[in-house]
Amino acid sequence: MESWEFGSTLRRWRDRVAPEAAGVPVGRRRRAAGLRREELAALAGISADYLTRLEQGRATAPSAQVVEALARALRIDDAERDMLYRLAGHAAPGPDVVPSRVPPSVQRLLDRFSHTPVVVYDASWTLVLANAPYDALMGDTTAWHGLERNAIWRNLTGRNTRVVHTPRERAGLEAGLVADLRSTVSRYPADRALARLVERLRGCPGFAELWEADAPAQAPSRRKTIDHPAAGRITLDCDTLVVAQDDLRIMVYTAEPGTEDAERLALAIVLGTQSLVH
Repeated sequence: MESWEFGSTLRRWRDRVAPEAAGVPVGRRRRAAGLRREELAALAGISADYLTRLEQGRATAPSAQVVEALARALRIDDAERDMLYRLAGHAAPGPDVVPSRVPPSVQRLLDRFSHTPVVVYDASWTLVLANAPYDALMGDTTAWHGLERNAIWRNLTGRNTRVVHTPRERAGLEAGLVADLRSTVSRYPADRALARLVERLRGCPGFAELWEADAPAQAPSRRKTIDHPAAGRITLDCDTLVVAQDDLRIMVYTAEPGTEDAERLALAIVLGTQSLVH
């Protein structure tokens, strides 16, 4: 990788992003026209120290996941995203690879849910991004790495989830997720990372049986109960929106206004966002 060129490109593009366009609050005493380093790092889900080392050329091997996160945070177009991949020493993802790109138009849509828990998955059910209210509700996703970021793995192993399921609900959810993954494999047969994911999931309890069952894909449940450590149990509507062209799944959690669940959700978001800030 041309580390200096990669870093200088990051700095140049960071300087041109208006904070308002990235959803960053602007104070009266702000001097920087673009994004501050810590702001870009937070938007990309990486540490400010790591971003500093990238910009200074002291870190020279960012993963494709980090490059994608930076491209998303910088809100660059497809041509510039491909350039950033090349500067980092990666081939830009092609049409035969599961896309994890959140285009600017979809990002603007997500910005409108800034006070609503929202999580975005790609077609392999690997987490692409989660907003602050989602982390406040479900737990900090920035600490998830590797398989932990895959919803199928988390559900099959019962890890990193506050969602409460009956045995029937859990069985239906697992069968639906695996069936959807099987459909994804049929659309992206040349994606090596996807094939590796399937092989790793084979080690999860029940995955092989579900994979061979050939059951039809089904939509996730529209009602979910979350056991929040501070706000208690919250039952929410969970709507899954599919961005067909980009093969993304957007899950939005809401409560009927004026209900106890709405009050508990608001409490969970307040408590969670405060703890994430501090």
